[in-house]
Amino acid sequence: MTDTLKENPHKSTANSHIQDKLVKNSIDESKNISAKAQARQNPTHSQVTASTDNNDFTHVQDLPTGTPQGQQTTMPDTHHKMNNTSAQTAKMQNAQTAFNQRDDINNPHTLDTDGAEETHFGYKTVNKAEKQARVADVFTSVAKKYDIMNDLMSFGIHRLWKRFAISLSGVRAGQHVLDIAGGTGDLAKVFSREVGRNGHVVLSDINAAMLEVGRERLINAGCNNVDFVLANAETLAPFEDESFDLLTISFGLRNVTDKDAALRSMYRVLKPGGRLLILEFSKPIFEPLSKAYDLYSFTALPLMGKIVANDSESYQYLAESIRMHPDQQTLKQMMQQAGFENCDYHNLTAGIVAVHRGFKA
Repeated sequence: MTDTLKENPHKSTANSHIQDKLVKNSIDESKNISAKAQARQNPTHSQVTASTDNNDFTHVQDLPTGTPQGQQTTMPDTHHKMNNTSAQTAKMQNAQTAFNQRDDINNPHTLDTDGAEETHFGYKTVNKAEKQARVADVFTSVAKKYDIMNDLMSFGIHRLWKRFAISLSGVRAGQHVLDIAGGTGDLAKVFSREVGRNGHVVLSDINAAMLEVGRERLINAGCNNVDFVLANAETLAPFEDESFDLLTISFGLRNVTDKDAALRSMYRVLKPGGRLLILEFSKPIFEPLSKAYDLYSFTALPLMGKIVANDSESYQYLAESIRMHPDQQTLKQMMQQAGFENCDYHNLTAGIVAVHRGFKA
């Protein structure tokens, strides 16, 4: 019995080599993307001429016939009329200057609509009207190092989590897929191949910096059936009702201000018979693991963020946001309340991550 519990040294070495290879590949790809981004910031005259009309994300008129609407051609006014010049108003105006305005598109939470109503930003309490901008700051800061940090933080296991989620997707050739908060495009790249030339994939994100990294990666990979759309998960305003066969959101739901509103919007844009997949950090089901995980999250993650991305605060927020996210059963109930049927979830790595699945009747 004792011998059967001993770890196979050859298997351990093989696993170590695989993880090292994953991290190395991620580092190389991150360097390539950074180099291209740097070249884009300092283009030659010919490059400027060639790329003038090709640097933006997808617009309505550019989407092929039969697909849902694309990015709105005009941005909503982010300067809301205030009835007073209170401290709350000044605070909101200051928050708006700290981020790219494109990252605050279609924000349904304003001082006019929500007043001083509060929500959580990690362990902090902030006005609902501020959270979207604060989250935008985090992901704009970490965008170019996002993939390499994922590999380092999870020891490459996040790739296995995503692979399992894709296995539950049931995606088929010719289907339309929306990857919400898809960021750097890991899932969209696979879906592009699976749906084929007659299918269509939309990679959406609320954050322009993250979406640009995903756009660069998928274009370089030859994914010519993918559009890239700035969209708010709470409203999914650019998209028509019953547009997609499959919706996925991977490690993005916990950053949404109003998760119930987001789930209702996901239900709205799904076709009857379509399915939703949510891959997200969750609550470990093994208490000793939970304590070790907490220790790792609040010590190692900010330290790695400081060393690799020169940003410990963003990774402190990421650790806190995981703890504030609903547990497995609560999220399942939220999906049911939004209208989804046959909801279930699968725990991965002892519940550190869970894949939730629901269907639209």
